[in-house]
Amino acid sequence: MLTYTIRRVLIMVPTLLVISALVFIIIQLPPGDFLETQMAELQAQGEGGNAEKLEFLRKQYGLDRPMIEQYAIWLGVWPGETGFAGLLQGNLGYSFEFNEPVAKIVGEAMWLTIVVSVATIIFTWVVSFPIGIYSATHQYSAGDYTLTLVGFLGLATPNFLLALVLLYLSNVYLGISIGGLMDQQYMDQPFSWGKAWSVLAHLWVPVIVIGTSGTAGMIRRLRANLLDELQKQYVTTARAKGLHPRKLLWKYPLRMALNPFISDIGSLLPEVISGAVIVSVVLSLPTTGPVLLRALQTQDQYLAGSFLMLLALLTVIGMFISDLALAALDPRIRLTGGTQR
Repeated sequence: MLTYTIRRVLIMVPTLLVISALVFIIIQLPPGDFLETQMAELQAQGEGGNAEKLEFLRKQYGLDRPMIEQYAIWLGVWPGETGFAGLLQGNLGYSFEFNEPVAKIVGEAMWLTIVVSVATIIFTWVVSFPIGIYSATHQYSAGDYTLTLVGFLGLATPNFLLALVLLYLSNVYLGISIGGLMDQQYMDQPFSWGKAWSVLAHLWVPVIVIGTSGTAGMIRRLRANLLDELQKQYVTTARAKGLHPRKLLWKYPLRMALNPFISDIGSLLPEVISGAVIVSVVLSLPTTGPVLLRALQTQDQYLAGSFLMLLALLTVIGMFISDLALAALDPRIRLTGGTQR
């Protein structure tokens, strides 16, 4: 186990380096960059002062250099014009779109994103866990067929479409707006109990919209895994020995069927940061998702690159944690890669 852990940690380093190179190349693929677009607009308007500032930023962050040098500056292994430190030194860079450091922009929207994501994760687990168990233990019953139909509808319905439907129904039939994550008077205001209560009052809409498809998928996976375990010989043997059905279910097959919940840790951590981008745009949520989308649209390379690298880091860490948790939960999983005799 220790050898496996050390090997996985060492593999994470080159993995993140490769991801960083791919992220930087993808961001650089469209022609031009944010500063070139802004300079062209300012020159067309006859504003030379701001153009000089943009040219200074271009030299400071090395945007006038070849791509390989720009990547090295962004990574932090090559100094910029004024000694700009990159990712390895903890400097996420400067957002040209928002005229602020990337760390400040990410931090402002981070706590709301975490609130929405954690609430969605809890909703997904609380709803899917009992439904999946019931559906597996009551196979081919009326309840199983009903829950299966609801699950397929949840999987087939895009989250953003469900958000649009809820917005329309609430506006037309209830006369209220369910967009946003808090009342207007609390926007850009410091934390207060009134603001916290407003967030909780608006939280149920994005949680249901974002968590619907994840809940439906989790129910299907848990049901399939649990049905597979209930048909195995050790379950038949335990029943023949007179073990209580509820104790048998919780102690053995359910424990083995929990693998989907554990393996999803790898995707849950990046979701805490990114959230559902399209749903956040539709519902006007002040989370990090719309900020990332805007950064990609405007080629704000340091903001977009820092976001994507943060998501990659959380994904790698999440997969590492889920692998270790699966090995601890399911003794059938072997980390050595060979057969033990």
